[in-house]
This record gives sequence, structure tokens and C-alpha cells, in this order.
Amino acid sequence: MDISLVAIMSIVALLIVVIISCVNEDLNVGFLAIGFAIVVAGVWGGTSGAKVLSYFPTSLFMILVGVTFLFGMAQTNGTMEKLTAYAVRATGGNVALMPLVVFVLTTVVTTIGPGNIAGTALMAPVAMAIATRVGIPAFLMTLIVVGAANGAALSPFAPTGIISNGLIAKMAGGLGIAPDALNGLAWKIHFNSEVAQGFANIGGFFLMGGWAWIAQQKGGKLSVDELAPKPEPFTNHQWLTLAMVVVLIIMVILPGLGPLKPFFKANAWMANMISNVGTVAFVLSCVLMLSGSGDSKAAVKVIPWGVIMMVCGVTVLIEVMDKAGGLNALVSMMAAVSNSTTINGTLGFVTGVISAYSSSSGVVMPMFLPMVPGLVKELGGGDPVAMISSINIGAHLVDTSPLSTLGALCIACAGDHEDKAKLFRKLLIWGLSMSIVGAAICYVFFGLLGL
Repeated sequence: MDISLVAIMSIVALLIVVIISCVNEDLNVGFLAIGFAIVVAGVWGGTSGAKVLSYFPTSLFMILVGVTFLFGMAQTNGTMEKLTAYAVRATGGNVALMPLVVFVLTTVVTTIGPGNIAGTALMAPVAMAIATRVGIPAFLMTLIVVGAANGAALSPFAPTGIISNGLIAKMAGGLGIAPDALNGLAWKIHFNSEVAQGFANIGGFFLMGGWAWIAQQKGGKLSVDELAPKPEPFTNHQWLTLAMVVVLIIMVILPGLGPLKPFFKANAWMANMISNVGTVAFVLSCVLMLSGSGDSKAAVKVIPWGVIMMVCGVTVLIEVMDKAGGLNALVSMMAAVSNSTTINGTLGFVTGVISAYSSSSGVVMPMFLPMVPGLVKELGGGDPVAMISSINIGAHLVDTSPLSTLGALCIACAGDHEDKAKLFRKLLIWGLSMSIVGAAICYVFFGLLGL
């Protein structure tokens, strides 16, 4: 295989970025990736820096900002916190149901928009307080919280799902995916994530002691006021915030429903306004700001700017690598050790190993998802949706590790009676082992079973 010097240098630049992301979390590799892209394209590719900057994924950037800004206001005005408290109180204090309640609640909170990091940050203190009160080991509760958050992370409303769907939309033409099929595809990928994450983490909960704990409860109950003290009623501003979240979900789902497509086609002005989840979020954010229901300054501060710039910056470098032929070279290397079935396990393993020390959505997904069209072509077949799911799931299954933000949040919130050093070691071993487990799950679920 002949490979040009610029292709080699683009691969070297990407490897440097990945290595730096693994060893130094203080450096934002998105900015590094843009700088490297300008150097590689300018010195070896004969491309101007201005041209390289035009590769910046403006649409993806704006969608992420719009959605995270809207949920930033919902988070900072107390709406999400009260919603969580009321949901926990709805259990009535049934002890044995607590793990299920935490899993479902974390799934719902993450799915509707805040994302896996914000969802875990919101749920970890509540979940760990419950774990301490009912005697569930913090390790098991971490599997529940992180598994639920990552399972729902690929929701079309959540930042990670938006990143995935944005990258998929960009390569849809090369995969023969029609634009009107993207909405259904987004939900399929979300479903695959829920199934795989649920299988690994709920299965792990039962195998590592959860089943024995449930058997010991024998219908025990606790005062629900101890688990979640009754919060103040929702204010008018918080009710409006909840209404805006509901409208966001409805406005994203409705245009994709077959019977309603003629309506939106006939009313182009409405279709233009709700062309994607980002445009809807910006409009709804305006309603909250103008009504005094949200603090825009506080919401801006909680937007995950670092992650957004990582995604966009690495995407710029990947674009340079693609035009230089470096992406095709990496595709050929992976295809050489796989076939159309085993490629799912290969992708699950490689993404898991890299993601254990790097950003799942900020580095791994922008690096590997653009390879899918080339892999399908190089392998002479294969299911692109299965490959996309394998990349996303492999990258996120390892996030139970304390080296990830999600695992670290759970350790920080664990009860004082927990041995934090022991918990760190157990989560580290579990998280790293998920690169192997993830490979097996992706191979079986998406390779052999064809989910």
C-alpha cells in the first residue's frame, strides 16, 4: 500500500494528539489538533491555514451549544434537581427497588438532554446517599449510575448523541443513508447503546453481589423523607422550564413521524425553525431568557466548552487526514485484521483501550466514526450501523473507570464509610476489563446476532 508523506504526517499528528489526551488531561487536545492540522496541511499538504479553518464543524458546534445552553438553564434554576427528588420520592421507600429506580431515573434524566456527564453529576450524590442508607456497596451503585448514564448518552437529545449523529450525517452519503432516515437511525443507535450498556452493567451488578443484596431485603422499607426530603413545589419558572424540555422532545420527534411529514413539508417556515435539535433549543432558550425563567450567565458557565472544542478540533484534524489519505491508510490496517463480522469486536476493543485513558466523545468518536464508510468498502460489506454502535459502545463501556469523569464523580460522592482507595482499584480493574468485555459484546450483539 502506497502512502504519501502528508498522509503519514497526518497519522503521526493524530497519534500525538491521542497520546497527549491519555497522559495530560490539563491540555485541551481540540486546540492542539487544530494547530497540528494547520502545520500538517501547510508544510506537507500545500493547503492554507484559512482553508483548514473552514473544516471546523460549525453546525455541530452550534447544535451542541444550543442544547447544552438550554439544559444549563434547567440545571442552574433548580428544575432538574427538584425533578430528581420527586422521582425518588415516588418509590415509596421500597428498599429492594432502589437500584432499579436509580437506573431508570438516571436513564430518563440523561435521555431528555443533559447528557451522561451532567446526568451523573446530578444523580451520583443522590444515588450514593441512597446506597449508604440501604447498604448497597458504592461499587455496585457506580455500575448502576454510570451504566444508565452511558446507555442513554447516545440519545438524540444528549450531547454525546448529537456528536455521534452529527458525524453520521456528514458521512451519510458515503453509506447510502438518505437524509430522512437519519432520525430513525439515531434512535436505533440509542437503542443499541441501551441494550449493550444494560447487559454489561446490570449483569455486572447482579454478578458482583447485587442479587444477594436484593435477596436480603425481604420487602424492607425506609422513610422516603430520609432518602429524599420533600422539596419545595415547582415555581412557575420551573414549570415553564419543564414545558420547554417537553416541547424540545416533541419538536424533534414529530417531523420524523411518517403521517406528519406532509404537514411539515407544507409549512416550510416551521420545518425551517425546527430543522434540528439545536435550532429548537435556541428558540426555547429565548423563551426562558425573556420570561426570566433562566440565568443565561450561569447557563453559559456550565456549558462543557472543553469537550465541545475537543470534538470540533479533532474533527478538523481528521478532515485534514482524510484529504491527505491518512484515514484510508488506518482503515486498511484495521480491515487487514478483520472481516465484516469480527470488525465489530475489533472496533469495540480498540476504542475501549484508547477511551480508557482519553475522551470518549471528544477524541475517540471523532477519530473512529469517519472510518466507517472506508471499512465497509475495504471489507466488501458489513453493517455500518453495527460498526457505529460498536465504536460508540466500546468507547463508553470503559467509563466506569475512575480515570473517567463519570467514575470519578461516583467515587467523590461515595459515603465516608467506603474505602476510597479500594473502590478506586475495583473500578479501575472493572473499567479496564470492559475493553475486553466490550469487544465480546460488540462481536456477539452486532456481529453474530446483527442487532
